[in-house]
Amino acid sequence: MLVNLNEILHAAQKGKYGVAFFNAVNVEMARAVIETAEEMNSPVIVGTAEVLLTVTELDNVADYLIPMAKRASVPVCIHYDHGLTFDRCMQAIELGFTSVMYDCSTMPYEDNVANVSRMVAICHKKGITVEGELGHVGDNEGAGRLERPEDYYTDPDQAADYVTRTGVDALAVAVGNAHGDYRFPPKLDHDRIRVIADKTGIPLVLHGGSGLANDDLTRAISEGICKINIFTDIDKAGRAGIKKGIDEGAASVCDLIPYEIEAIKEVVRNKISLFG
Repeated sequence: MLVNLNEILHAAQKGKYGVAFFNAVNVEMARAVIETAEEMNSPVIVGTAEVLLTVTELDNVADYLIPMAKRASVPVCIHYDHGLTFDRCMQAIELGFTSVMYDCSTMPYEDNVANVSRMVAICHKKGITVEGELGHVGDNEGAGRLERPEDYYTDPDQAADYVTRTGVDALAVAVGNAHGDYRFPPKLDHDRIRVIADKTGIPLVLHGGSGLANDDLTRAISEGICKINIFTDIDKAGRAGIKKGIDEGAASVCDLIPYEIEAIKEVVRNKISLFG
């Protein structure tokens, strides 16, 4: 069934468990995620991000994800992640996404508040949820890498003000996490997570969940993280599955599809189980 973020995360917050968000840039990824969620009777969040639109355009993603979510026997939220522009977020809304993240985290604080508040006002009239980001979650590699990530950590008092003024439904926090492959084991600021959760009272989001230690993830969930974003892990698993198929003599693309799906399913099973 197709739902918004609140219909999944409020229960997670109350029940002290986490729900995974998986980017799905093709039908095989989407099948692996949603079929596994159904097998495990678990809610799930699935979608894409603005930086991934070079791989699969937003209207194409909507074409396969939204019907699959509607048919699913479990709650499925279709989420547009890291929307960097107002127009792209509006396109996702018009296409039927039930949740958007409007990422204004690199803007000055007051601009972040003003822009996200505007998005919340539009979305809430339509029953669509909004995720914001305060602080800034950088990348492990490339142009988005931060030399001193701690300079961009989320401030708990500012987070409380931000949530009150914007009305966001979920808040992505910067607490030592980053996107992509971690070169070194990250150190999450667990005390900061707990304080932010206490001060804001809303579900918190951990970006860059791929590669984090299991103990870090389960502890973060116990402290208030309700949504954990996963992409690198399933992307690498899909590649490994395809390679295994080739190594085992798969003769066509059709023969490779089951390898890709099963490899991704294994990761999704592990994450759903781990997050409780």
